[in-house]
Amino acid sequence: MLGLSLSVGTLLWMDLRLLGVGRMRRQPISKISATLLPWGMAGFLVMFVTGGLLFWSQALDAYNSVYFRIKIALLLLAGINAAVYHLTVYRRMHEWDLSPVPPLAARIAGLFSLLIWAGVILAGRTMAYSLAHFN
Repeated sequence: MLGLSLSVGTLLWMDLRLLGVGRMRRQPISKISATLLPWGMAGFLVMFVTGGLLFWSQALDAYNSVYFRIKIALLLLAGINAAVYHLTVYRRMHEWDLSPVPPLAARIAGLFSLLIWAGVILAGRTMAYSLAHFN
């Protein structure tokens, strides 16, 4: 839960800023990103290690779960969304860093990120419930 809180929690803040929502509108996105990125990466590392151990303990059950497959697909989609953001919109951040409302492409990336990560969490929790319920 700590890894999830660190990783997705920092992404939530960043995505909300990309959407131009909340009190952080006055803060440069570059400053928020630089502050949150180390914490988010640490959380992702914790989630990756503990998730790998959880998968290892019930690999066959997890692999046969439709929710596991949905979760993996969404994780891949999250990676693609992040890569597209960093390779396109992020490279031009100097043009819109101080803007209270970022350009449409940044807002779309933030919205997709929020939706995808909500789906990852939902699929993961549903998978955990369904595996525990049937074992």
